[in-house]
Amino acid sequence: MKKRIFIQIVVLGWVSGLGMLSAEDKAPWEPKPDDGKLRIICFGAHPDDVEFRAGGVAAMWAAAGHHVKFVSTTNGDAGHFDLGGAKLARKRYDEVRRAAKVLGVEESVVLDIHDGELEADLATRKVIMNLIREWQADIVMSHRPNDYHPDHRYTGVLVQDASFNVTIPTYGPNTPRVQRNPLVLFYADRFTKPYPFQPDIVVGIDKVFDQKVKAIVNLESQLFETVYADDETQKKRLAEMPKDAAGRLKVAFKRHGGRDSKIADKYREAMSKWYSEDQAKKIKYAEAFEICEYGRQPSTKEIKRLFPFLPK
Repeated sequence: MKKRIFIQIVVLGWVSGLGMLSAEDKAPWEPKPDDGKLRIICFGAHPDDVEFRAGGVAAMWAAAGHHVKFVSTTNGDAGHFDLGGAKLARKRYDEVRRAAKVLGVEESVVLDIHDGELEADLATRKVIMNLIREWQADIVMSHRPNDYHPDHRYTGVLVQDASFNVTIPTYGPNTPRVQRNPLVLFYADRFTKPYPFQPDIVVGIDKVFDQKVKAIVNLESQLFETVYADDETQKKRLAEMPKDAAGRLKVAFKRHGGRDSKIADKYREAMSKWYSEDQAKKIKYAEAFEICEYGRQPSTKEIKRLFPFLPK
């Protein structure tokens, strides 16, 4: 039986003069069923970040019956070469909804905070904390706090700042604390200051790479309609972009094949901690994660329990 896909928009504050419920004005929390499955929540700054950086492992967890939730901390309403505002926000919301179905992700949430305007303030920290608590997460994923984009940075800061408070029963008593601090992981990036990304966990995603690409091809506003370059280059590249489904799928395979194969090649030595030497050599595509020191500090045995698709 296929899992039902839940997609929601959490609205903070007031929009267009109409009073709308905030993230704190929701119905009372209902306990999640204790079915023995893992619960994973992945935060990204924009409606595409999680899919690009962790779509492979998300598909692998989902295929094994574990519960995966994606959260975009902004609505992405400025991430386009031409389109913007509410129309773009709705478009990108629909894109992640379709991507979630392909990956098997149960819930995909988009917070209605303007693209480029995320702040690491107390109100938003409470929203992040409540999302982690309501999901009763075993694993929390996010950007690192050092990144070129302020929305990425502040998403990392917010997750770090919430990672201790999620365990305190008297802090935010309207949601139940998690009994044990989740494992907090950062996505791979290329930045080196104040320190470079550390590949603590590297997962081969060859078996689900096609599925990942078929999911992210739905993020058309980012893959096929936006080019970050000077005006002349932008116009040229957009004109060359295929309009047919087969051509676009080919572009997505090439672009993300290049990205995920670079991760596999760059962190192959680290990968050998989790795979035999022969297995590590054969892996073509990978996703990598750094363990945040503010969350749970797992043993090798526990990491293999939390990533059950790693070799035993």
